Amino acid sequence: MKWMIASDIHGSASWCERMLQAWRREGSPRLVLLGDLLYHGPRNDLPDAYAPKQVIAQLNAVAPHLLCVRGNCEAEVDQMVLSFPVMADYCALLMDGHVIYATHGHLFGEGNPPPLLPGDVLLCGHTHVPGLRRHEGFTYANPGSVSIPKANSPHSYALIEDGLMTWVDLASGEVFDRQRLWPQE
Repeated sequence: MKWMIASDIHGSASWCERMLQAWRREGSPRLVLLGDLLYHGPRNDLPDAYAPKQVIAQLNAVAPHLLCVRGNCEAEVDQMVLSFPVMADYCALLMDGHVIYATHGHLFGEGNPPPLLPGDVLLCGHTHVPGLRRHEGFTYANPGSVSIPKANSPHSYALIEDGLMTWVDLASGEVFDRQRLWPQE
């Protein structure tokens, strides 16, 4: 199965629309959102085309296809306007006999992982920086940010298919990295 992973929309209607266009183009049956959907939070500047009400409508239109976890900018009021669950701290995705523990990254993250087994993947947003790093016992992976990238990274999302994670520049559609989540068995 192919999964599209995105994080940190932060209320940008234009970047949310680009993300949804990419999702349709990629043909992934599900879109996994790693939180911070509607608001920018006090540490970020307003993203381009900041319009949370438009983002609500855009995401609600594809609600049956979304799997989402709560970011540090989500609040209970967000659940009142979104027609899909957004308040779970994590979800577990099963792929090729491995667990992908998907969470935003503010409660559990690379430096404070949840209990994981060797070969598991900790999939987080929150830092707005795409990447993959191997640790003893788990692999950390981050798709980057849809609307407010940091550390000179592009606006991005990731795809996971057959144990391979591919990062895509949302503005250009070009692949900028590709790595195995676990060794081929």
